[in-house]
Amino acid sequence: MFIYLVAAKIEYGCAKSWHRLKIYLENRKNLYICNLIIILNKDSMKNPSIIVAALLYIAVSASAQQKSVVTLHPSEAQRVIPKEIYGQFSEHLGACIYGGLWVGEDSDIPNVKGYRTDVFNALKELHVPVLRWPGGCFADEYHWMEGIGSKANRKRIVNNNWGGVVEDNSFGTHEFLNLCEMLGCEPYISGNVGSGTVEELAKWIEYMTADGNSTMANLRRQNGRDKPWKVKYVGIGNESWGCGGNMRPEYYSDLFRRYANFCRNYNGNQLFKVASGASDYDYNWTDVLMKNVGGRMDGLSLHYYTVWDWNHKGRATKFSDDNYYYTLGKCSEIDGVLKKHCTIMDKYDPKKHISLMLDEWGTWWDEEPGTILLQQNTMRDAFVAALSLNIFHRYTDRLKMANIAQVVNVLQSMILTKGRTMVLTPTYYVFRMYRPHQDATFIPLDVTCDSVKIDKYTLPLISATASKDRAGTVHISLANISLKDAQEVTVNLSEIRAAKVTGEILTSTAINDCNTFDKPDLVKPEPFEGAKLSKNILKVKLPAKSIVALELVTSRN
Repeated sequence: MFIYLVAAKIEYGCAKSWHRLKIYLENRKNLYICNLIIILNKDSMKNPSIIVAALLYIAVSASAQQKSVVTLHPSEAQRVIPKEIYGQFSEHLGACIYGGLWVGEDSDIPNVKGYRTDVFNALKELHVPVLRWPGGCFADEYHWMEGIGSKANRKRIVNNNWGGVVEDNSFGTHEFLNLCEMLGCEPYISGNVGSGTVEELAKWIEYMTADGNSTMANLRRQNGRDKPWKVKYVGIGNESWGCGGNMRPEYYSDLFRRYANFCRNYNGNQLFKVASGASDYDYNWTDVLMKNVGGRMDGLSLHYYTVWDWNHKGRATKFSDDNYYYTLGKCSEIDGVLKKHCTIMDKYDPKKHISLMLDEWGTWWDEEPGTILLQQNTMRDAFVAALSLNIFHRYTDRLKMANIAQVVNVLQSMILTKGRTMVLTPTYYVFRMYRPHQDATFIPLDVTCDSVKIDKYTLPLISATASKDRAGTVHISLANISLKDAQEVTVNLSEIRAAKVTGEILTSTAINDCNTFDKPDLVKPEPFEGAKLSKNILKVKLPAKSIVALELVTSRN
């Protein structure tokens, strides 16, 4: 006799006879998480160990694959996901700039005009939309005129914020803006408010963007650049509540108004002025700036790092299962943080003219020995990236930019370098897999799934996002955070008529797997064959601890 069995916990004592066991199981088949057919017969009842073994097997099998439902609402799709949500951040910190992005034209490491060839090509493939520089905390001690002109004559500076290392200033304004041009991305300049002057920032803007016969424009020409660059984003200070000056929000508000007033628009270059915003839960800072600065700013920044304890951050590659889930809980807290900051901004700016800019985010672990903020990057980091991006997509009516920290060799980086070699991290691959969401139309969705509870966090096992690009192709990204259980996900496509589905998957044997210089390809995407279409239903078999990107070609394609 065939009986569908899946109950996770069935006690042998519930059934004293074959008949009662049969009724017990058949009455519960609607609770089954997966369809597992077990052949039992009356002779089995003579051997209780067979029944117990069978039921244990059923319980394990049931827990190994659970059902979830994702429902898309394409008729409600209106907002575009700004490509700037996938922004990057580069600071003069550790080996991010020197040895990461820049090696100089005379280096024996292959380079394109001084930029590492391997790193440049990897970033080109990501379609980086915007790159923030020179900091970070470094920005409020950076004096831009020390980084222009002949490299041989540039001043050597001490990086007081990050290790006290001496830098030769060979990577300055020209090198950064030329890199942005070559990558095809928008530059985001962070101005020095902490130790600089209004005049210094005003002249920097003129140097970069003016096309007339002015002193600063002519100085730029003298240094080898005739035409001005296009510079859209300018940050008026960084973390002015902390390393950028230890200011009160009331004081910084007045400073912003003064500095921003002298940041001029030259020759059609329209600046987007970003105020230094709050750190994670400092809602008062946002309230004061919205009240005192208001429409004088185009954007207000926010910083949020996934950190358990600033005094005990933990190792990047050595952590328990509970640590893993707790990290995802801390990461997911950004949802509530964004919501509260947006609510405050809505109070003063209901038409949403001022953008929220999450220009620093990501994981922060203990640095590798002998380095400055270099940390390895595991599948855990990949999940932080995926879950964060899925959340960001839901707030793009107000959230217009996000810059992960940082692009190379620092914190949750895309790339690690060592000498002539380069490694792409799991986080890099998440950004590459999510690339189709850039400037696509966000499709709202609902997720029904099981959850896991750790400490104060209750985490859904499935995280999802979806969008439709300009060609009509639908892109769905799914993450199964469970360390042990596969998920059978039913995606209700509603009125979407898909003709074909393809995909790729990022997963690994262990959650702390990472790419090293000895094993650079341990964690990398592979083709995914676990998605099947049936009319407007998509069935996806999602392995444990996996991130999947699906592309659905619709009938209009």
